[in-house]
Order: sequence, then structure tokens, then C-alpha cells
Amino acid sequence: MNPLTVRQHDTAAGAVLHVAGDLDYDQAPVLRGRLDQLSLSPGQCLVLDLSGLGFCDSSGITALLAARQHALAAGADVVLAAVPANLMRVLTLVGLDHVFTLRPGSSAAS
Repeated sequence: MNPLTVRQHDTAAGAVLHVAGDLDYDQAPVLRGRLDQLSLSPGQCLVLDLSGLGFCDSSGITALLAARQHALAAGADVVLAAVPANLMRVLTLVGLDHVFTLRPGSSAAS
């Protein structure tokens, strides 16, 4: 198990959260707690850079959906950047590739 780390980088367009480690049942509250502290304004874009993500279970996917809800409630957009192949497969299988805006590389997080 790799502990989850969430680093924030602010840009003119909005916050970029670099998520690394395992996003699972034990670690999902770390991301949720960070989201609770995150202030977004209408028109901004929250980018979740997942290039460092090693594992994501259903609790992790629920945390990603919570991030989407947090952004939408603030009138902001959300983008998942550099989604690992194993998570992309799951997102596609359950139709979440149509719910999230997905960007292929972490350069979308700049």
C-alpha cells in the first residue's frame, strides 16, 4: 500500500491537485479532506493530475466523483489528467469517461 499524497499547484485557471499513491478505501478521505479545504470560483477549472496514481478502487472513484461535485457546486469545471491505463479502463467500462473531461497527459495540469 502506498500512502496517498495530494500536492496543490495554483494556476490562473484554477487549482491543480497532483494525486499520487493509492486512492483506496483507507486513503480516499485524504483527497476528500483536501477538497473540503479547496476554494473554487465560477469559471475556474479543477485539474486532478493522476499521473502518480498507483491504484484506485471504488472508494477512490467515489472520491473523484466527489471532486466533480465540489467543482460543479462552485460553478467550476473539473478535468482528470494523465489517467493511468488501468483506471481509464474502469472509467470507460462504467461510462465515467463520458462524465469526466479527460486529458491524456499531465501537461494539461500546467
